Amino acid sequence: MSESLLPVLLCLFSAVTVATANFAVKRGGDVLSARMVLSLTSATCVLPFATILPMPEPGLWTPIAIAIGAHWIYQFFMIRALHRGDLSLVFPVMRGLAPMMTAIIAVFTLNEFPGLLGWVGLSLATAALFVFALPQGEDVASRKLNQVALVWAVLTSAGIGLYSVTDAYGVRVAENRFVFIVWLFLLDWIGTTVVTVWTRRGQLRARLRPQLVGGMVGGVASVFSYGAALLAFSMTNAATVTAIRETSVVFGAILGAVFLKEGFGKRRIAAAAVLAAGLLLLEGDI
Repeated sequence: MSESLLPVLLCLFSAVTVATANFAVKRGGDVLSARMVLSLTSATCVLPFATILPMPEPGLWTPIAIAIGAHWIYQFFMIRALHRGDLSLVFPVMRGLAPMMTAIIAVFTLNEFPGLLGWVGLSLATAALFVFALPQGEDVASRKLNQVALVWAVLTSAGIGLYSVTDAYGVRVAENRFVFIVWLFLLDWIGTTVVTVWTRRGQLRARLRPQLVGGMVGGVASVFSYGAALLAFSMTNAATVTAIRETSVVFGAILGAVFLKEGFGKRRIAAAAVLAAGLLLLEGDI
């Protein structure tokens, strides 16, 4: 297998599995409680590997701590966006802007400079993700604009870019990249769990019970999904990984159409084609 093809396949695998994880969580209802179960399940899945891999070298603890902080910032922004605005309003912004945000942050932090084709591909992918993520059959433009929700959604996309570049840096500087991957999963659950226990106090058990199956399925899928993405981060540009991984919205829509009888429609077919063209330009620029 060629060196350029492997990260693409890893990203596509990551997109399919993250769509599966989100689909499992979405069916549960309480997203925050489900994410707590998901994070705890992911940590449990990688725990055996921590016993056979070496401990992180002293210099790796700082990248791990920065990456964990970036993940917590992203999760805080995402929760605020979802609390302030409808999913149909904030989701396209969160996912659509993420590749461009990652590319911009990577320019200043990882010295990754896409060429002209790369910026064109990113722009096409961003526009296509916006259009694709808009829900079917809803006139979103006619809804009352919630500017506060949009601000949180933009911050969420920046959070995605932030954790993407911090994770890319961590997996690249680690003596053993699997050590970074394992310890990222081992520590990522803390923030979500603390917030869930605090906000759901007095009703935690009742909230968690319906989320157990979906959260555990999502947790296992997340290990495979983000583990594959982290490996891809060590092989190619962070913006490319994020852009290809955001095709999860396409795979998620397919799951929704097949299992939840949600519409797909001509608009999404056209947006998916534009997204594919943008990703081809982005990949060809590397």
